[in-house]
Amino acid sequence: MTQFGRLSRVVAFAGMALAGGLAGPVLAAQADVDLLRSYVGSYKGTGVFTGASSETVRCNLNLSPGNDDKVNYSGRCTVAGSRLSINGTLAYLNNRYEAAMTSNAGFSGTAVGKRSGNGVVFNLQDRGKDEDGKDMQLSADIALQSGTIVVRFNVTTPDGSYQASVPFSK
Repeated sequence: MTQFGRLSRVVAFAGMALAGGLAGPVLAAQADVDLLRSYVGSYKGTGVFTGASSETVRCNLNLSPGNDDKVNYSGRCTVAGSRLSINGTLAYLNNRYEAAMTSNAGFSGTAVGKRSGNGVVFNLQDRGKDEDGKDMQLSADIALQSGTIVVRFNVTTPDGSYQASVPFSK
C-alpha cells in the first residue's frame, strides 16, 4: 500500500506540475493576444516624408478583429499626390509576435515582433526593384506602444534615401 500511495502522489504531483507548466504559457499567450486586440480601432496620423525634398504624409489605419485571435490591419497614406496602401495581420503565434504585411508598392513579408516595455515593435526588412529595375531596400516598423501606433520606414535606392515617421492616434 505504501508503494502505491507514493506512486499516486508522484503521478498527481507530475500532473499538477505539467498542468501548471501549461497554464503559464496559455495565460501569457492570452495576455499577448489581448495586448494586440487592445489596439483595435481607427487611427489617423500625420508625419513628414524626407528625401530629395520634404512632404507631408497623411495616413489612416484601421485595426479590426481577425480569425483565430488575429488582428487585421489596413492603412492608406497619401504623400506628394501618391497613395500607399498596406494590409496585413498581427498575431501571437508559436510563442512570438508576427505581422504579415503587403503593400501596393510591391513589398510584402512577415515581420517578427519583440516586446518593448508595455508594447510590441514589428520590423520588416525587404529588398526589391523600383519601376526602373534598380535595386531598392526597405526597412519598416510598426510600434504599438502605450495605446499609440508609430509607423516608420526607410527606403534606400541608388538615387538616394527616403524616410518617414508617422505617429497615429485614435
